[in-house]
Amino acid sequence: MQVAITSRHGTLSPSAHEHIARKAEKLLTYFDRVTAINVTVDFSNDRINVEILVDAEHRHDFVASESGDNVVPVFDAALHKMENQVRKYKEKIQDHRGDPALGEIAEAAEKRNPEAKP
Repeated sequence: MQVAITSRHGTLSPSAHEHIARKAEKLLTYFDRVTAINVTVDFSNDRINVEILVDAEHRHDFVASESGDNVVPVFDAALHKMENQVRKYKEKIQDHRGDPALGEIAEAAEKRNPEAKP
C-alpha cells in the first residue's frame, strides 16, 4: 500500500507531512483491501483544500475533501469523512451474508407449525 502526498501552490512542513502520512496509513485498520491513498493539499486563495482519494480492490475510488485555514485540522476532518465512507462500505459488503432469505423463513415457520398454512 502506498501513500502519496502532493501539495499544490505551496509546501507542507515536515511535521505536517509526517502527520498526514501516519494518519492516512490508519485507514488500513478499517479496510485492509486498500491499495493506494492519494492526499492532495491545495494552497489557493487564502484557503487550504485537502482531498483524499482511496483506491480499494473491487471498488471505485473513495473521495473525501475539506477546506479551511490550517492544514492539520482540515486533513483530520477530511480523514474523518473518509473513515466513515470506508467503514460504511465494509459493513455493507459484510452484512449481506447473515440475513436469511424470505423463502427459508417461510419453510422454517411451516416446519414448526405444519397445520397453519396460509
